[in-house]
Amino acid sequence: MKIVTYNIQYGLGEDGRYDLARIAQEVAEADVIALQEVERFWQRSGMVDQPAELARLLGSYYWVYGANLDVDASYHNGTGELVNRRRQFGTMILSRRPILSSRNFPLPKRALINQHSIQQGLLEAVIAPQDGAAIRVYSVHLSHLSPETRLPQIEAILDILERAPAEGGAWCGNHPNPASGWTEGGALPMPREVVLAGDLNFEPETLEYDRFLGPNAAHHGRLYSPEGLVDAWDMAGNGRTDASSHPNHEARIDHIFVSGSLAPRVRRCWIDEAANGSDHRPLWMDLDFGS
Repeated sequence: MKIVTYNIQYGLGEDGRYDLARIAQEVAEADVIALQEVERFWQRSGMVDQPAELARLLGSYYWVYGANLDVDASYHNGTGELVNRRRQFGTMILSRRPILSSRNFPLPKRALINQHSIQQGLLEAVIAPQDGAAIRVYSVHLSHLSPETRLPQIEAILDILERAPAEGGAWCGNHPNPASGWTEGGALPMPREVVLAGDLNFEPETLEYDRFLGPNAAHHGRLYSPEGLVDAWDMAGNGRTDASSHPNHEARIDHIFVSGSLAPRVRRCWIDEAANGSDHRPLWMDLDFGS
């Protein structure tokens, strides 16, 4: 299973050109695609419905979109009829395998006066690989401002990840009246295995990195927990600061974390340094999981 995460900067490339076709080409080999900064109906990007356009360009993918910033962009057409439209900004997940269920969680946000502060969220997709075992994939974009704005978001994410299996799938249990239609399709899983991917806006060796993955011991390395998350980059044998996913940073700010139980299944993790469809670079992982 090839998984890629990419902050696409709403299709704006290093050459100052908006080009969703270029973005689609850069991720087209993936089985699961986690995108950030995907927008709908913004003037700067040509009033395009980007989730729909990316799905069209990529072809046979199941997909979900999480609108974190959602404001009115309605208008009256030539006959005076109201066209209800929302200007949105958020995250997206596409998968070659069915997305059995999805949820979008708003993350903590701080009101500010002199810096822009937008609503961020955590988009969940429960995906069924070919072997029948489901996996949870999350696409997330954390605050760009400071550790103080990111740490509450991280606490919220860890809580969501931990409690999800106990909450059960989007539909679980039984209904006293099967004829009512609630049980259509049967119960849905909420697996323990997790892939968390996105633009986290922090480098390794930071407070935020430690909070997600565990502390770093001077003589023993990262103290990963089998019940927590691990860094796919590390599991693939890369040096923690070997590569950068953004030209303004010396190390990665885009990350793929996986459940400790999935650590032995990480085969490879790399950055596509040739990509130029955004100000970020796509981060890839090859995971041995029912692909």
